[in-house]
Amino acid sequence: MSKLTKASLKRAFTWFESGPVILVASNDGSMDNVMTISWHMVMDFSPHIAITTGSWNESYESILKTNEAVLCVPDTSMIDTVIKIGTVHGSEVNKFDDFGLNKQKASKVKSPLITDCSACLECKLEEHIEAYGILIFKGIQLWEGNNPKSKLLHANGDGTFFEEGKLLYKREMMRQWIPEGSERL
Repeated sequence: MSKLTKASLKRAFTWFESGPVILVASNDGSMDNVMTISWHMVMDFSPHIAITTGSWNESYESILKTNEAVLCVPDTSMIDTVIKIGTVHGSEVNKFDDFGLNKQKASKVKSPLITDCSACLECKLEEHIEAYGILIFKGIQLWEGNNPKSKLLHANGDGTFFEEGKLLYKREMMRQWIPEGSERL
């Protein structure tokens, strides 16, 4: 089992900016759960990240109850597990045990880190826009695995996925808009 290490919060948005499929880990006070989400948005560099979900996901009520979660970024090697997590409820199976997910204790929230993922962001819920099922999180601690160049998984919404491809370096052209210390690659 690999371990995640604390990393600069300044880089947190770089894991989510490109819109990868994410796993959202939660804990309702008695049980850990995880759901798959592909609808999310980076809102700023601080980082604030919004996800869209609703009561059909059992984790939704847990997050509203505890006001926290961990947003985890799986790489493409986890595609089958990511899909399976998104097709069952935590009340039906123990997703961590049944899918062989490895956990690590977070430092600032009760929800677990998923060490199989490339990065995890401990978050506090800052706002809930009920009409749209939007949960707005503030990232408070970033954890990264040992492979920052792992290829992330993206959903097309129709049962097809793609992995990140060729990386184009245009950092010098963008330099004035990139927060100091935020570079991941």
